[in-house]
Formats: sequence, structure tokens, C-alpha cells
Amino acid sequence: MVRAGLTTERLVRAGAELADEVGFEQVTLSALARRFDVKVASLYSHLKNSGDLKTRIAQLALRELADRAADALAGRAGKDALTAFADVYRDYARAHPGRYAATRHPLTPEAAAASAGGRHAAMTRAILRGYDLAEPDQTHAVRLLGSVFHGYVSLELAGGFSHSAPDSQESWTRILDALDATLRNWPGD
Repeated sequence: MVRAGLTTERLVRAGAELADEVGFEQVTLSALARRFDVKVASLYSHLKNSGDLKTRIAQLALRELADRAADALAGRAGKDALTAFADVYRDYARAHPGRYAATRHPLTPEAAAASAGGRHAAMTRAILRGYDLAEPDQTHAVRLLGSVFHGYVSLELAGGFSHSAPDSQESWTRILDALDATLRNWPGD
């Protein structure tokens, strides 16, 4: 019997909130069941296992982040678009650290295809069109941006920049300036 009020969507949203509170790696069906004061068996009508829950949280987080990025990019180009896009990632990670961690959760090909991951790649490539990069340089630049955004945000969330001056915001701004300069002056063959 399905417990009244429990739906897959409600459970996934609660799992995402739990991830923000305790960390994505700590999210389990047992922890989620405790949140709803139900037995784990009650969740199996909606979720296969903890892996299914984590995949769904990752898909939710990717969708939320893609929606925010699309809103931020509307009408922007060049450095303005690059900065808006980067700031969305950083702001989302700060507001939702567990969900942000979920965006890096490995997905099966099927789960990845059903996620907003493709939207992220398309938006990144749209930004890069403003810098007139052709393949394979565009792919290299996508990888550079992803590495910088995810690397910086991960280090910042872990407290890696809190021990010294200047403020991490100043570094973030300088890094985005450097990325813009790099993209405008991309090295040729």
C-alpha cells in the first residue's frame, strides 16, 4: 500500500533538501524514510534504491541549474554571458551545496540523456560562439570552462580560499577576466 502523500517528486525534492543539509553522499533511502517518519519499505513504491534516488536528485539539480543559467543568459553575449553563466554555477553551489554535488554524480547513458546535461553543454557552446571558436577548439574551451567553474567552486565550498587575502570574490572576478581574455585570444595551431 502506498502511503498517502508520498510521491516520487516529493521524495526526490526532500532528498535534494537533505543533500543540501547533510551532503549528497549522506543521502540514503533510510535517511529519507526517517525524514517522513516511515519505514524504508514505504519508499520502494516510488524509488528502486538509494542509487535511483541519487540519480533523480542529480537530474533535478541539473534541471534547476540549467533553468537558472538559461534565465541568466537571456540577451547576453561575450564576457557578459560568460560572467552570468559562471555566477549562476557559483551561486547555485553556495545556495545548494548538496544539489551542486549531485550535478557531478555519474549517470548512466540513459539517465544522462534524460537529464538537462545536454542543455548545459548547449549553453556553454552558445557562449563560445560569441568568441568565434570552431571545433575542436570549442570542445577544448568547454572543458576549460567546466574545469575552472567546477574546480574553483569545489575548492571554495571546501574552505580552500578562506585562509588568506584577497577575498575569493576578487579572485573569481579576476579569473573570469582571464577566461574572457583567453577565449578572445585562443591560441591557433
